[in-house]
Amino acid sequence: MLAAMSVNLSDLKARIEAADVYALAKRTPLELAKGLSAQLGRNVWLKREDLQDVFSFKIRGAANRISNLTDDEKARGVCAASAGNHAQGVAASAAHYGTKAVIFMPITTPPIKVEAVHARGGETRLVGDSYDAACDAALEYARKTGAVFVHPFDEIDVIAGQGTVGKEILEQMPRTPAAIYVCTGGGGLLSGIGTWVKSQSPNIKIIAVEPSGAATFKTSLEAGAPTALNEVDKFADGVAVKMIGSNTFDIASRVADLAITVSNDEICAAVKDVFEATRTVVEPAGALALAGLIAQVRDGTAPDGDCVVTISGANVNFDRIGHIVERAELGAGGEMLFAATIPERPGAFLNFCRALGSRAVTEFNYRFTESDAAHVLVGVKLSTMDERQQVLSDMQAEGIEVSDLSHDRLAKRHLRHMVGGRASADIPEVLYRFEFPERPGALTDFLINLDSRWNISLFHYRNHGSSEGHVLCGFQVPDDNADALHDQLSKIGYPMTLETDNIAYRYFLSG
Repeated sequence: MLAAMSVNLSDLKARIEAADVYALAKRTPLELAKGLSAQLGRNVWLKREDLQDVFSFKIRGAANRISNLTDDEKARGVCAASAGNHAQGVAASAAHYGTKAVIFMPITTPPIKVEAVHARGGETRLVGDSYDAACDAALEYARKTGAVFVHPFDEIDVIAGQGTVGKEILEQMPRTPAAIYVCTGGGGLLSGIGTWVKSQSPNIKIIAVEPSGAATFKTSLEAGAPTALNEVDKFADGVAVKMIGSNTFDIASRVADLAITVSNDEICAAVKDVFEATRTVVEPAGALALAGLIAQVRDGTAPDGDCVVTISGANVNFDRIGHIVERAELGAGGEMLFAATIPERPGAFLNFCRALGSRAVTEFNYRFTESDAAHVLVGVKLSTMDERQQVLSDMQAEGIEVSDLSHDRLAKRHLRHMVGGRASADIPEVLYRFEFPERPGALTDFLINLDSRWNISLFHYRNHGSSEGHVLCGFQVPDDNADALHDQLSKIGYPMTLETDNIAYRYFLSG
């Protein structure tokens, strides 16, 4: 806690009450998520800020700040630094109030976000590789031109605009909630919601949720002052802030009851939960607060009673969705990724699959080597969190050495896509592509129907969420028995395509 508290919370409350946001912002719905409520054992309410016209709560702070400009300030224009949501909010607000907006963005900003600012009437300038570089350029532009710099979170009028989210929550709730979980980056939304809610109902818990790789508020609380992070994980880019603001830290340290962190996998799992509840794909930062609630329910620290979570934004790039989906099952504890060592001999693969039992395999990576042991990378679906240990025990009971890689970043990000190598040049290899039915036992059935003549030299399987799994499989065919192999594979009945002459296979996998 700061020794000298510079921000008057009573004044900030009055500013929230007077905030002029609704010329641009919507009064967004507060929805009871029935499925999530049943799953988590308490009523879960979603404050849907993703439904704003700019797909984020940031329009509120920008609108309030720019509505309070004097005529002279409007004539000079505004500027800002942002790679996303704040940029759109400033551009839209400036256009509405008849002033020029110049937005400085990192060169690395995806084109979709740059175009979104243009569509709302803003001018963009791409500078540097980071927010800090863009911010320095924006401040220099403001110094030279007299334009008003609109900070994304550390100005009182911006905080007051975000505080209208808290005002709406209390007006919309049918009863007093036990807690409100708030996604936290620079702290503007946390400060605004916390100030209003604590002024009306001090017993409501205000819980700040941050990514574990961008925990600027939690780090600053522990240090007793705003503290810059050495590194910032940009996965949840909407809250990837190096240092919380001085005003927001001052306020948030007084109105937040707790600061917690969650992993990127937990965030991805929460994105999936939001989709299943609303059929909307939100950005990682948008699901951050829900991830915090779910984490606390799991560890038994979540308060009883109604819990509100802020769904703060839906500005997600389409090309990121696949990565989010891939990590969601791991984050929810519904998938396990592990490495196993099995003997490099016929029948060992089938024995391994039998040890897996009826568990659904989500991924299988294997490549033949000349050594006596083979290493495979496997993903399996889990029905409960406790099943992870049972999988390890079942493998060890069969004499199979296993290592749990579910929390290994290198394995999750890279190895699962890179397992491979080249076949032995001494024994001919043929390659087939299959479609397996997505049901437990499909792989075991496939292996049972192969006889011992065929050694599997390559196997890659990935669950793509459809009714069939796509499988790539290589076989060693001594004595030029490719026709006999084809006949046996045809009898199994899975759709298949011969790929031995595929140019990619020839370049990277064949001997």
